[in-house]
Amino acid sequence: MTAVTTASPTSTAPSPGQVWTRARGILAVVLILVVAGITFAAVRSGTNHGQLDPRSADPKGSRAVAELLKARGISVSVATTLDEATAATGPDTTLLVTGPNLLTRSQQLRLDDAASASAGRTLLVAPGRGATHRLAPGIRAESHQAVSALAPACELPAARRAGTADMGGTRYTTQDPTAVACYPSAGLPSLVVLPTGAGGDTVVLGSPDILHNERLDKQGNASLALQLLGSRPHLVWYLPSLTDPSATTEDGAPGDGDEEQPEGGARDDSADESSFLDLVPSGWLWGTLQLALAAVLAAVWRARRLGPLVTERLPVAIRASESAEGRSLLYRKANARDRTADALRAASRTRLAPLAGVPARDAHTPDVLLPAVSARVTAPDRDLRTLLFGTAPSTDAALVLLADQLDALEREVRTS
Repeated sequence: MTAVTTASPTSTAPSPGQVWTRARGILAVVLILVVAGITFAAVRSGTNHGQLDPRSADPKGSRAVAELLKARGISVSVATTLDEATAATGPDTTLLVTGPNLLTRSQQLRLDDAASASAGRTLLVAPGRGATHRLAPGIRAESHQAVSALAPACELPAARRAGTADMGGTRYTTQDPTAVACYPSAGLPSLVVLPTGAGGDTVVLGSPDILHNERLDKQGNASLALQLLGSRPHLVWYLPSLTDPSATTEDGAPGDGDEEQPEGGARDDSADESSFLDLVPSGWLWGTLQLALAAVLAAVWRARRLGPLVTERLPVAIRASESAEGRSLLYRKANARDRTADALRAASRTRLAPLAGVPARDAHTPDVLLPAVSARVTAPDRDLRTLLFGTAPSTDAALVLLADQLDALEREVRTS
């Protein structure tokens, strides 16, 4: 009876406890960063309401002009639904519509009916063709131009008192002789005031830049903004909201989606630029950016080399034949005949050097090794340079032939 001895397997895989011990520090840091980022974003999102919001102190917000209007005795109220905006219209009210292009067709028609009957002022910020067609009949939106410092070049008292201002953006044309066109950009005005009867008017502003906090102290922006918005004792700041129940109508799409198409079927979307990021509070964007930066820093920290490489004893003994076979299979899978040939030749030169009386430091120097080996072979016409220092074989068969020739050369030198 033969006794069979089974060796206990050796495993180098870490246990669950070891994995938890190594990872808990990293997980704790990541958790702290996530909580801090969410907290910071939530705190910032409570005081930063977005672009053209009179409560926002962000560079693109409009808190500065709202505070200046309040200091002059103008009441400023914010409306986020169409019902709130239309209910607040009146002869002593200025209705500022910050996103006329976001309104559906039915919303635009309702807003135009209320504004026309109010005898107050309606100010539209960068309306596109569909919005101007319905909210400011008689005005047509044209192509977009860059915002720059422009002279008023008109007889509008507010523009003449303000002087040069940062205007441009969407430009407009009108055939109404009662309209006043100001701040021309490339020949077309970027500010148009259109009387609507009974003392009311509609102001079309091609760019919102003069209302931004970051530009209010430039040029005559503050003067122009205060005069356009402060002509009545009450200002309703209408910020169209995606949650407005009036937006859920049968047309269901922003008003400029069904606008009249210019000749040739092309559509001018220059004034309708909006994206999902415009609706996200800036605090959340900053929080996401900080979390991404923290993740990159953590990856760099964990990936850095803490010191020089050290050798370790293998946990199990591996036969040389198995190691050679494994490496050869990897070379074959990668089709790396060049590296295989280099390894074979380098090993042969290392073994031939002491047999031929060549120092180990010169084993890979052709001018030293080749004469010594040539003196010990029986066939001096053999091309030893090609054999020991040649190029890579082009086929697997040539590689096998090279290995056989190197073995034969070693046996010949060893027995000579």
